[in-house]
Amino acid sequence: MGDGMSDAPTVDVSGRLRLLGTAHVATSSVEAVQHHIETYQPDIVAVELCQGRYDTLVSDRRLDKEGLLKVIKEGKAPMVLLQSMLSAEQRKLGLDEGQQPGAELLAAVQVGQAAGCEIALVDRDIQVTLRRAWKRMRLREKWSLLNSLLEDDEEDEDIDINALLQDTDLLSSMMQELKGFSPGAGEVLIDERDSYIAGRLSNLDGEKKILAVLGAGHLDGVAKKLSEEPASIDLNGLSTLPSTSTIRKFLPWAFPLVMIGVLAAFISTSEGVDWVEFFTVWTLANAVCAALACIIARGHPFAVLTAALASPITSLNPALAAGWFAGYVQLKVAEPTADDLQQFLKLDEFSSFWKNPAGKVLLVTALTNLGSMAGAWVAPLILLGGIGFS
Repeated sequence: MGDGMSDAPTVDVSGRLRLLGTAHVATSSVEAVQHHIETYQPDIVAVELCQGRYDTLVSDRRLDKEGLLKVIKEGKAPMVLLQSMLSAEQRKLGLDEGQQPGAELLAAVQVGQAAGCEIALVDRDIQVTLRRAWKRMRLREKWSLLNSLLEDDEEDEDIDINALLQDTDLLSSMMQELKGFSPGAGEVLIDERDSYIAGRLSNLDGEKKILAVLGAGHLDGVAKKLSEEPASIDLNGLSTLPSTSTIRKFLPWAFPLVMIGVLAAFISTSEGVDWVEFFTVWTLANAVCAALACIIARGHPFAVLTAALASPITSLNPALAAGWFAGYVQLKVAEPTADDLQQFLKLDEFSSFWKNPAGKVLLVTALTNLGSMAGAWVAPLILLGGIGFS
């Protein structure tokens, strides 16, 4: 493995397919990509990117207001926040090298296009990968992941990226550590993507010379899959979003059903129900929980007020979410500038998300929804306890 003029590992799967392993944050990886395109002279340059990540890289990692509003409406704020948190961790390393994560992939695209090569995007859609990984993680694993991302890890400053790139055994060890932390998520992020990339590569024109630019951690896995039976890989199955469980489908309807049950219980067992206090408890429990969550997100006072007003109503309607309204108000009253939107995708510390107006919109949306959900359960518990009723 390797080239005399480059420390980046390579695997020649055949005379027409070379895999080039890179570190997504190393300057030397950018140079290696340029070197191999010039010397190997491929017809096709395949890169470990999906269409979404490709569009982000070639557009200089921009986010616009329309895109932010779409994230709010489609309920994708938690996934975007998780993706940004993971990117921030990776970016801490990349800044030390003077490169943003994915710089070598962008170089592969640009140098390949300049050389007249076809460009093939062979990675699975990032949203599919994140959703499948999140689905496979246990609750304690999700909690541990969020805690590790929120904490400042001083040890990251001592990591030598070039040493990681040259030591493929160390990279493999890090992959195994991920699987040890969360076997389900590790399988999705590593094994499934190895299979998907191998399947996509095997579907490319076999008569053309192909240089595949992949993260070095995927090099051995993809090579192994290609040596087996890549034609049997189920790309459609690997591209499928995880199905929503019956419990999760029922959960949004559980809140109004619980309230109906509580009402029925009081009507049947109580002679004199104080309906004013009944609905006051319901309204305050929902409003306070949603408002507190919005305050934790450091939402604008108008967004906090909106969260408080919307939660008692949206908790009874599964088609609505208090966070949508609070996030929209936050977007309007503290509107992110074009620079804010661009810088959000380049933040290096999760604590900065509270300071960046675009990040704050997403936090307001996600946390207000969690607060509203909590309030919808707190209210029935208080009411069933008989507080304030005769």
